[in-house]
Amino acid sequence: MKILLKNIYAALPEGASGFPAVRRCDVGVEGDRISFVGEAPMDFLPEKIIDGADRLVIPGLVNAHTHSPMTLLRHRADDLPFMTWLFDNILPMEDNLEPGDCYWGTMLAACEMLRSGTTCFNDMYFFMEDIVRACAGSGVRAVLSQGLLGDSGTDPAGLSRLDTAASDILKYNGAENGRLTFTLAPHAPYTCAPEYIRLIVERARELGVGLHTHISESRDENAQIKEKYNKTPFEYFESAGLFELPVTAAHCVHLTENDIAIAAQYHVSVATNPVSNLKLSNGAAPVKKLLEAGVNVALGTDGAASNNSLNMIRELGYLCLVHKGVNEDAECVPAAQGLHIATMGGAKALGLAGEIGSIEPGKKADLAILNLNHSHFTPRSNLLAALCYGAQGNEVETVLVDGEILLDNGQLTRLDEERIRWEAQRIAERLCNP
Repeated sequence: MKILLKNIYAALPEGASGFPAVRRCDVGVEGDRISFVGEAPMDFLPEKIIDGADRLVIPGLVNAHTHSPMTLLRHRADDLPFMTWLFDNILPMEDNLEPGDCYWGTMLAACEMLRSGTTCFNDMYFFMEDIVRACAGSGVRAVLSQGLLGDSGTDPAGLSRLDTAASDILKYNGAENGRLTFTLAPHAPYTCAPEYIRLIVERARELGVGLHTHISESRDENAQIKEKYNKTPFEYFESAGLFELPVTAAHCVHLTENDIAIAAQYHVSVATNPVSNLKLSNGAAPVKKLLEAGVNVALGTDGAASNNSLNMIRELGYLCLVHKGVNEDAECVPAAQGLHIATMGGAKALGLAGEIGSIEPGKKADLAILNLNHSHFTPRSNLLAALCYGAQGNEVETVLVDGEILLDNGQLTRLDEERIRWEAQRIAERLCNP
């Protein structure tokens, strides 16, 4: 299908930094890709025209770390310390999950993400067939992984998880016109023995995929790894060989200078999750230092059980604000850089920088269009500042993934949102009252 976004405000990469800047132009979509940016060619005959008056188009937001089925656990374990939240509340509820549950949880996540402009997400969970089915049906782009836990290199349960994850990759990687890709996901330093990590790295190398993990999310984690291995979590993972392959590392809140140097040396991408880290009282990642060291930083929401929201526009606002306050530096993470982190930073982390993350000819047509007719977008002095500091997410009106319109003037085109909410509520009640 040929689609013309006519005379629209567009956030386009500019200069050596590639940070977005806004200018008016036409944007053409043909099939699943952007065909031109600028003035529409005379011979471009669109089947659909979207009037760009009072509209802003941005690259689809990339949620670089989440656990999509955890929408089912939303609002159930709040105002608790991290370890109490995880071990005493979340894990017991997850033990009650049944086949089919994660399908509806992921469908609920897809509704929320599409409505707030997210077109791609990096997921770590289990019941992979459910999640694949939901992603295929909803039309979103996703990088999927099953969380891997193993207390030795011979742990039968850990080996079974790894074999299952590898089988899923062989079965589904590249499905849905390439919308679904995969990584292997050693869960965290405190759940993976060094021998088990080496097995994961070896299998990932064989499969030709990268890695997705949690690192240094809490002080308790750092203390536990220090006591057990006399290393920081980053140093531990380095010694186990994890960084021999591309890694997206979620959280990275409590880092030493040496940890940051390791991240830079091995080109680790850090997926920061400001809202989840704040809510669980874990702190704020040293984003300024990471950026200064040349580390690629991406943005994620974490799961809805710790964040309560999968709204990446909300997350973008926190990203741009928190680090100004933490560093007492008003120039830290300006709006343009924040949007770059939430789009191209995520694309790089997921190995998709050649396909998504910016509005350029030849890239996938993963786009979000915002209606600017809101009081908080007036006056239109600086649309990127308005997006990062004032937008709420409900301004998103139209969303395309792979050139397909999945949100059309506020209406989800593939998803029965009322049915999805009903099913999610039913499952959530069972999980909490087994």
